[in-house]
Amino acid sequence: MLDRNEHLSETLASPNEAALSHSNKFDGLHLSPHFVLGEFTKTNFKTEDNNEPPLEAVENMIDLCNDWLEVLRRGYNRRYVLASDEDYNTSNEVEPLVINQGFRSYQVMLAMEKAGLNPSRTSNHMTGCAADIRCAGVEEALRKMVILLDIADEQKMTFDELFLERRGSIYWIHFAARAENNRGKISFIIN
Repeated sequence: MLDRNEHLSETLASPNEAALSHSNKFDGLHLSPHFVLGEFTKTNFKTEDNNEPPLEAVENMIDLCNDWLEVLRRGYNRRYVLASDEDYNTSNEVEPLVINQGFRSYQVMLAMEKAGLNPSRTSNHMTGCAADIRCAGVEEALRKMVILLDIADEQKMTFDELFLERRGSIYWIHFAARAENNRGKISFIIN
């Protein structure tokens, strides 16, 4: 797992299966047991900075993964995927959380604008505080949103944004949690 005090270039490892359908130099860097930096830095936009996050953004991603996404992954699988007698830690039936987008550098944001997209210049993605979580449909998205709300209540934590988004038939949850100044915004954005 990535140590907060190490430099990224000193900890690069070989690609990891968790990186799914892409490959970049961050695939072997674990932010948490089930999430790697490569998932959070993948992008369709080629930039000079290769969407490489600064250390502060990596620290934010580590917090997001350990405080929220690992808990969501475990909670969703225990409630909706695994049989009551199956062990989360040993079952072969555990479903992963798939991250569509995590960190977005300023250069990636500019490339998105140039491509005619409308990314926010103040997006939580730019600080490593946000993740877009792929969902199979609206039902799965709503269930995961409820679990995130339960985590906030049970752990007495706050989040910044919890959005259900859709473009065509593709659904995802945009979730963001900052170290401070969380607004607790909840919204349904259907394009």
